[in-house]
Amino acid sequence: MGDVSDRIGRPTDNGQIGIIDPDCRLIGLHLYDGLFKVIPFDNKGQLKEAFNIRLEELQVLDIKFLHGCVKPTIVVLYQDNKDARHVKTYEVALKDKDFVEGPWSQNNLDNGAGLLIPVPAPLGGVIIIGEETIVYCNANATFKAIPIKQSIIRAYGRVDPDGSRYLLGDNAGTLHLLVLTHERERVTGLKVEYLGETSIASSISYLDNGVVYVGSRFGDSQLVKLNLQADASGSFVEVLERYVNLGPIVDFCVVDLDRQGQGQVVTCSGAFKDGSLRVVRSGIGINEQASVELQGIKGLWSLKSSFNDPYDMYLVVSFISETRFLAMNMEDELEETEIEGFDAQTQTLFCQNAIHDLLIQVTANSVRLVSCTSRELVDQWNAPAGFSVNVASANASQVLLATGGGHLVYLEIRDAKLVEVKHAQLEHEISCLDLNPIGENPQYSSLAAVGMWTDISVRIFSLPDLELIRKENLGGEIVPRSVLLCTLEGVSYLLCALGDGNLFSFLLNASTGELNDRKKVSLGTQPISLRTFSSKGTTHVFASSDRPTVIYSSNKKLLYSNVNLKEVNHMCPFNTAAFPDSLAIAKEGELSIGTIDDIQKLHIRTIPLNEQARRICHQEQSRTLAFCSFKYNQTSMEESETHYIRLLDHQTFEFLSTYPLDQYECGCSIISCSFADDNNVYYCVGTAYVIPEENEPTKGRILVFAVEDGRLQLIVEKETKGAVYSLNAFNGKLLAAINQKIQLYKWMLRDDGSHELQSECGHHGHILALYTQTRGDFIVVGDLMKSISLLVYKHEESAIEERARDYNANWMTAVEMLDDEAYIGAENSYNLFTVRKNSDAATDDERARLEVVGEYHLGEFVNRFRHGSLVMRLPDSEIGQIPTVIFGTINGVIGIIASLPHDQYMFLEKLQSTLVKFIKGVGNLSHEQWRSFHNDKKTAEARNFLDGDLIESFLDLSRSKMEEVSKAMGVPVEELSKRVEELTRLH
Repeated sequence: MGDVSDRIGRPTDNGQIGIIDPDCRLIGLHLYDGLFKVIPFDNKGQLKEAFNIRLEELQVLDIKFLHGCVKPTIVVLYQDNKDARHVKTYEVALKDKDFVEGPWSQNNLDNGAGLLIPVPAPLGGVIIIGEETIVYCNANATFKAIPIKQSIIRAYGRVDPDGSRYLLGDNAGTLHLLVLTHERERVTGLKVEYLGETSIASSISYLDNGVVYVGSRFGDSQLVKLNLQADASGSFVEVLERYVNLGPIVDFCVVDLDRQGQGQVVTCSGAFKDGSLRVVRSGIGINEQASVELQGIKGLWSLKSSFNDPYDMYLVVSFISETRFLAMNMEDELEETEIEGFDAQTQTLFCQNAIHDLLIQVTANSVRLVSCTSRELVDQWNAPAGFSVNVASANASQVLLATGGGHLVYLEIRDAKLVEVKHAQLEHEISCLDLNPIGENPQYSSLAAVGMWTDISVRIFSLPDLELIRKENLGGEIVPRSVLLCTLEGVSYLLCALGDGNLFSFLLNASTGELNDRKKVSLGTQPISLRTFSSKGTTHVFASSDRPTVIYSSNKKLLYSNVNLKEVNHMCPFNTAAFPDSLAIAKEGELSIGTIDDIQKLHIRTIPLNEQARRICHQEQSRTLAFCSFKYNQTSMEESETHYIRLLDHQTFEFLSTYPLDQYECGCSIISCSFADDNNVYYCVGTAYVIPEENEPTKGRILVFAVEDGRLQLIVEKETKGAVYSLNAFNGKLLAAINQKIQLYKWMLRDDGSHELQSECGHHGHILALYTQTRGDFIVVGDLMKSISLLVYKHEESAIEERARDYNANWMTAVEMLDDEAYIGAENSYNLFTVRKNSDAATDDERARLEVVGEYHLGEFVNRFRHGSLVMRLPDSEIGQIPTVIFGTINGVIGIIASLPHDQYMFLEKLQSTLVKFIKGVGNLSHEQWRSFHNDKKTAEARNFLDGDLIESFLDLSRSKMEEVSKAMGVPVEELSKRVEELTRLH
């Protein structure tokens, strides 16, 4: 392992190039202008000492190794100081550590030439891709060129091993096929054919059999099939699969549409034609298909019309003094029906399909067996006189009941009869039961789980003899209200839910009934009822309560995902032919049937725009989102951009209204705000006129819109002397960052009743004030290159003054105020840092300095921070009190930064430094080195930041590794797991 960076040298403008000789003799790197770094291999394939070779060409556009050369040979595409482009070849003389003039060169290529494709032997040579021509040339002075329609080709993929066909992808997302026609080993010509549209390709890999992977940085990556026949629109491309990519996230906003204290993130994602809005939310959505008003539902069960029917037929809905039966009719509608053998005049406690094509109904006074075919009563077990059934559970061949006074009764179905097999007297009342089969036999369980009142315990009994195997005291004073035996991903669990929204989970040994690995999580505040359901052939658990949750298993680990519904009282799976894999859900006063999203943590919805969104903002009052966007228009002659402000409905994402901006004008910032002495809420947009001849915009506008009848209505426009990079609502006024100045405007009422923005005061002294955030009278400014400064607004003088600043040179990409004292910034070397204001320092000099308190290398280019959370915040949990900030990056990463209390930070810091010893990074890179703050000016160890991904990887360690970490920490494994799992709740 080594470091290939040099102490001197100017990093290349056109990006780093790394190439490997086809015969694996050396690696070539072009990292700095005028230098080519060579890392040779020895005969055993080990890397040897690297060295630099001087390269005359300073403006290198592409370098590749040629195939079939006796000595390693590179071909260089470069631009000279007259902007003409040429190709040159060099042999690498490893002994002399120098270049030897290569066998050929080619001058004066297409002005747009930007990509080299080396052709494998035996053809050899290189294809040079330009904007208007494609050229093939080689050492034998073969030169073939063809004109192409003007385009910029960024990606290529080789189809045949001999290099006779290549796929080319351009910046408009068009896929072409380039064919080299050849006789024996001589290229005779070139042909280009149009194939169709894909995402804008960054990489193209031909897999086999006409299937191609198109990797995209600007949109979703795709798996496409190339067909032999074109479809109706003339395209040969068929998309088989899409892989979600949120990058580049240029801006985003956090909205809480359901007002449940849980945010969704709406991002401006993608670029050019692949631009889109993405709605990212945590948790699982239920998509309602049908609903009906019904009050007072006490229970729900689905039944099939016969035991082996794949679909459910009936829905049994229980009320306090009656039971109703709904069935699917021929028109796929639910209508009320009767099941003659069932008792409809009482509350049902449990329902189940049983063997021998029977149905079971348990009520307070009896257990009834009814035939599926005749729907008549076949057998009945009655509760003893003076007793009634309180809770019951059943499976296909067994029934378990609790009658008052701690009596536990076990029945089996034998030859279509109910047989009482065993009766046990327990010392306390029973609160809940379950005998869901988890062993080999899906129709018979050898274990029963029982939750108890009084001693607050859960017990495992063996069946059929009702022997107590294990008793687990849960502690506390809250009674278990629902127990469930289940197997997820082949692992058996006992889940036990309490009346206060807490859930215990245990690993269960299905043969011995032993319980271990006890864990407790808080899912809500109300009693929970548990039910298994199946989605896409996999079993999951639904926990109904005030915060409904789906419990699922991934990598043999239990995960919890909240559901986008308010309180759910009861749920049962309802898998019908018309609504496959659906759920029936009873909420307060309503019964609904819905399908469930894929079981995963994050759900992403795409709103394709076919243009690029740059800034976005949400307005709760008008229930809308507004964004600034621009569209590339490419005609055969020239490219142009048109810029818009667009308004969307925040629930349906329908376009409501569009306001086009002037020629050369683009939207730079947008906020929703209200002004002093005015009850209306407005969208304010800051723009800039980007004139091609100007280095920096000299004029812009502030536009104030009201939303009236779903349309954008321009109320006020104000010209500015530069680009309005940032806008903030500021104590009933409007704060704008215009080029190097911070300007404050107040909202004035004119005599004629119209409004205007009037300049009140300003502050100079920035290079470019790109980002501003405000809190109270304080303003934090992120400058193009002068890091973060803190300004304060003085009411008496009505002036803005600088209070303090960070004197480091950081090229800022985003800023946010974490609280009154601490501010976070991101800069263009992919680092994060935090600064604190020294209000209690002794000297003025110290007070004028923002002290850098935290530094960290994120490895991502952050475009925006916003306060908010993607998960439901439970007010009663510790985690609920931790403030979080969300960030979005160019690579499409959405991340969370949480401000931890000191003691928790110290504990986790110790855990992090312990984990580093057990978890090795990719390529054995040291974690400390990777996370240390690093830019052109300095390198410093990370401080006051923790790597949450590393800490959470503790949960993926094997049990033995966990124990080693726990030993090193001196903290029990359970305690460590609990604290790390709590952290995972933050996102």
